[in-house]
Amino acid sequence: MIKLHDLEFVPFISEDEIAVAIDKVAIGLNEDLKDQNPLFIAVLNGAFMFASEVLKRFNSNCEISFVKLASYDGTKTTHQVNELIGLNEDVSGRTVVILEDIVDTGNTVEVLTTLLKDKGCATLKIATLFFKPEAYHKENTIDYIGIEIPNKFIVGYGLDYNGLGRNLTEVYQLKSRNMTNLVLFGPPGAGKGTQAEVLKEKYNLVHISTGDVFRYNIKNATELGTLAKSYIDKGQLVPDEVTIDMLNAEVDKNTDAQGFIFDGFPRTEAQAESLASLLASKGSEVSAMVALEVDDEVLVQRLLERGKTSGRPDDADEGVIRNRIKVYYDETAILKNYYQKENKYFGVNGVGAVNEITIRLSETIDNL
Repeated sequence: MIKLHDLEFVPFISEDEIAVAIDKVAIGLNEDLKDQNPLFIAVLNGAFMFASEVLKRFNSNCEISFVKLASYDGTKTTHQVNELIGLNEDVSGRTVVILEDIVDTGNTVEVLTTLLKDKGCATLKIATLFFKPEAYHKENTIDYIGIEIPNKFIVGYGLDYNGLGRNLTEVYQLKSRNMTNLVLFGPPGAGKGTQAEVLKEKYNLVHISTGDVFRYNIKNATELGTLAKSYIDKGQLVPDEVTIDMLNAEVDKNTDAQGFIFDGFPRTEAQAESLASLLASKGSEVSAMVALEVDDEVLVQRLLERGKTSGRPDDADEGVIRNRIKVYYDETAILKNYYQKENKYFGVNGVGAVNEITIRLSETIDNL
């Protein structure tokens, strides 16, 4: 781990991985631009190391120019591109290659592309060492990509945090705050929803209910909601990758959260692994699977009592209730084994007053 100014960063991409990525870009450039004497335009300050290595690997005649555009302040993009400085060459009728250290929002690339086309360049290519597909929504095609990375702030190999880090030969990503990410389970009638509301307030967590997320996306006809509905309308299960994309969007909406309560996901080992990958891409992980444990007969009586006022038909039929409980245990058994292997499974007694159960849950969370 390294510290730059007030922030800590952890290793992300090694020197060897960077070298392989540059080789990949150079191979493409050599294949496409042989004998064309291209003009490489490196965007300062970040692209100087990348540009140097690309030129070492380019096997034909070429020229290079360095231009300066700035769009970052600290760790957040300002979405503003300052005035272009340094382009003195005549680009009319030429093949031009923009060399970028990183493409995320694409603001810099968009401005440069417009400028160069206005100046009459015949062919324009864009090459970048790092590319953030989640952040990029521009129409310009990125022709050569070294490595695709998650939408995390990185430093090293030309990239900086307020002036520091450009000289690092490896790439580091911003270390996430210590977060509490809970997978909350409980059989029907265990009071999981009530406890989720209490815990999210106490620990400043964001409660993500898969059911709520699905309903929101479908109701608002988002791209993911429309895609999910197309499977549901056919009577098919929504693929895990669609669900995980919805959860990713929810996580990204709440960058200031101290952590998340995941409710209704995962339900299979494959989904648990997908959630682990999602959180890892954010520099975090699942802290624990917490399951409220309540005797079956207590659950049945709770639900039958609730059914007198809830109006839910599945709370009024004892046979239906017992089947719901069985389904829960069948699903939980798989995940219980999964998280037990990682020493992350915690069963909590779910019988008693609401505040008593909250105290038990809090003791478990505080000891994580």
